[in-house]
Amino acid sequence: MTDASAPRTTKWGAALNSVDYMREAVFFDGPSKRAQYTRFWLLLTLASAIAAAGVVANSTATVIGAMIVAPLMRPIQGTMLAAVLGDRANLRRSILTMIAGACGSIAVGVIVGLLVVQSITAQTNDQVASRVSPGLIDLFAALATGVVGSIALLRSDISDTLPGVAIAISLVPPLCVVGLTLESGEPGQAFGALLLFLTNVAAILGSGAVVMAIYGFSRVRIEEAEDKEAARKQRATAYVTMAALVAIIAVPLAYSTVHAIQTRSALGRITTYVEEATAGTAWDLVSISQQENDTFHVIVKGEPPIPDIGVVYDRLSESGLDPSKVTVEFVPAYSFDSTHTAVPDAVAH
Repeated sequence: MTDASAPRTTKWGAALNSVDYMREAVFFDGPSKRAQYTRFWLLLTLASAIAAAGVVANSTATVIGAMIVAPLMRPIQGTMLAAVLGDRANLRRSILTMIAGACGSIAVGVIVGLLVVQSITAQTNDQVASRVSPGLIDLFAALATGVVGSIALLRSDISDTLPGVAIAISLVPPLCVVGLTLESGEPGQAFGALLLFLTNVAAILGSGAVVMAIYGFSRVRIEEAEDKEAARKQRATAYVTMAALVAIIAVPLAYSTVHAIQTRSALGRITTYVEEATAGTAWDLVSISQQENDTFHVIVKGEPPIPDIGVVYDRLSESGLDPSKVTVEFVPAYSFDSTHTAVPDAVAH
């Protein structure tokens, strides 16, 4: 008869011992489960408030502080580990905690948005603008960061990298941006910020599953299962699901990336054509901004007479851009000297 208290000496004994450590690190389980949930919600609420305040104040340092405090990485990694190990109870618990935590952060963003007077949108806030247009490069960065986070979970000797992982894999700030932009009446921007959050979640799940497979933890599940064939099928299903999640997320990210490249190209050509048309005149290009429906608003400042702007629209047509989507606004500029005499801005300078 085998002593149940004896150390496990299976082929994957070392992995089994490490699994116990990881379970304690990411699962909301055990006799202290209530205290773990209390700590999670306390830190999440505070982190969300800090992140939302940092976004409103346009403070990068404050937002970074919120990233370090935020505990949302735990249920996400718990979802990944439970899927790999086939622990359905903890898988369900981790998914529900992750979804509830995400909704809580969005709610905090909405509340903070109600407390401020001005609208918090990408047009007025750099923190929002940097989180509402994710691309494939964000997925690549999130995958790499997810690998580091999973290895840090596996190896306690490099766990001191976790603060850096928390900063790199932004989770709570995008959710707060979702709430802030929803309250400001910008559902499109809210969707972009939510997509960034989902990108990070998918990257953590996908890269974490790969790391677990490389380290052999997926075989622990099969080793301990009575029906090993069923365990192998469940493991394959988990991996396919995570791979499909990453692939699904990659589709809108690819579209966003292509759209961003096209927008930058259009902005570059419009800038070139306007500067060529105003060269040698008293007019200077001030700004070009993208409006709704992919239209562009160009502001040019200077002294009459107005240059031949028809050349700009001809060049736009030749390059394949729709001239009807470009509006050029000429703003006369004047300065006043000490005698209170109005003189053209170009002459004054």
